[in-house]
Amino acid sequence: MTLQAEQLRWAAGAHPDEVAYVDVLGGVETTFGEWDAAANRLARGLAAAGVEPGDRVAIYLESAHLLPWITSYTGVHRAGAVAVPTNTRLSARELAAVLGHAEPRLVVTSSTLAGTLDEAAGDLPSVERVVRVDTGEWDALLDHDGGGVDPPVGEDDLADIMYTSGTTGLPKGIAVRHRSLHIIPNGEPDWTGTTWLHCSPLFTFAGISFIYNPMKMGMGAIYLSRFDAGTWLDLVETRRPTMAFVVPAMAQLLVTHDRFESADLSSLSLLSIGSAPLAPTLHRRLADRLPDAVVSNNYSMTEAGTAFTYLPKEEIERRPGSVGIPSGTEVRIVGEDDQPLPPRETGEIQIRVGEHRREYYRDPEASSATWSGEWLRSGDLGFLDEDGYLYISGRAKDVIIRGGNNVHAADVESVLYEHPSVAEVAVAAVPHDVLGEDVGAWVVVRAGHELSEGDVVAFCSERLADYKVPRVVTFVGELPRNPTGKVLKRDLPAP
Repeated sequence: MTLQAEQLRWAAGAHPDEVAYVDVLGGVETTFGEWDAAANRLARGLAAAGVEPGDRVAIYLESAHLLPWITSYTGVHRAGAVAVPTNTRLSARELAAVLGHAEPRLVVTSSTLAGTLDEAAGDLPSVERVVRVDTGEWDALLDHDGGGVDPPVGEDDLADIMYTSGTTGLPKGIAVRHRSLHIIPNGEPDWTGTTWLHCSPLFTFAGISFIYNPMKMGMGAIYLSRFDAGTWLDLVETRRPTMAFVVPAMAQLLVTHDRFESADLSSLSLLSIGSAPLAPTLHRRLADRLPDAVVSNNYSMTEAGTAFTYLPKEEIERRPGSVGIPSGTEVRIVGEDDQPLPPRETGEIQIRVGEHRREYYRDPEASSATWSGEWLRSGDLGFLDEDGYLYISGRAKDVIIRGGNNVHAADVESVLYEHPSVAEVAVAAVPHDVLGEDVGAWVVVRAGHELSEGDVVAFCSERLADYKVPRVVTFVGELPRNPTGKVLKRDLPAP
């Protein structure tokens, strides 16, 4: 089976009555058989609406509409079209840029988002039809009975265009082909009866991964469309998932919750943490709380496709701060001359993506700047130890140059996360008349605790070189984040 949607067809044939997906907050669920039939009806409805193989279909829809979301995604693939998962937090201007670039023929959305879409789509001639899933428009699109759909689509054809989260400007569209859509290949696993809990927005790389991947492991999926630490802990106790995925921001909220130490988390055999590096202190605390589970901080990026790293359970104590070793690929660290650096020297992380590399959709110039032969330039800084384990220092733009000294923001953040009164922290450059840049810290204080600027400075002074100590400390109620949980440092309030 080449096309990802064929995995659902197999699951529906083998296990039609097993629950494939549970929408916790929506209170609905679907079996593999029901999901497969809906995807077929949608594929026929898209064809009737004029959508042809290769046409783009944007899914501009809140994750709270789980069943229409996953039906749209699989139905678009069944029709041979290209799915364009779209960030629901974009402004009308940003949305217009994304849709103008992707040129979708049809957009699946909701009444809540229709106003922003109307504002964005005013000058987009490609959009011929908008379907709102909470109206009769959706029912009409699904009103096309019939069997399976077999469009003329191959493994080298486009499956998705994934727009990056845009932390450094307008998002770029990453062209994803069917052959490299997911890390786990299609297969026919035994049904385990277990489940995977996740809560990432569905339009993200992490969210998309959990549409097909659980069924490839013989599992069902439990989805929490709006993360809440207390609800998450309740779900693990009552639903008993064996695997779960969170981002570091969620992990931090979990360990500071008053029920974290008492909740029954014994069902978990794997807690996967991605989207950003995890502070070593936080990683150890999670691992100590889940002694029978693998707690792994993984590193990857949408541009890297199926390449990723993982940290074996036995290495957490030996290699604090590491995101692990590559799986099925190679990682190297290069200097400014693009030549490999020796162990322990910090430089840009490059990932070998091989001949099946991805590219930016309709942007050959950006593709050439990002992919060099078989290597992907990540834009992340890090180093490898003597055994090939990777450590993330931050993004190149996260280097603060203080009086000629380079300060990696992630280093300072990791230290501050060790303070018992710090719930969350972001470190970034602040202007300085003499030094050019100084070190600023934006701190969220843990509930019930008190913390002063002097406390922060004193704590860091004991653990960091003097030039790395924050000189400007700003206390905030929360950190600005994008939907994947990454801190938007450009949106931090002025100190």
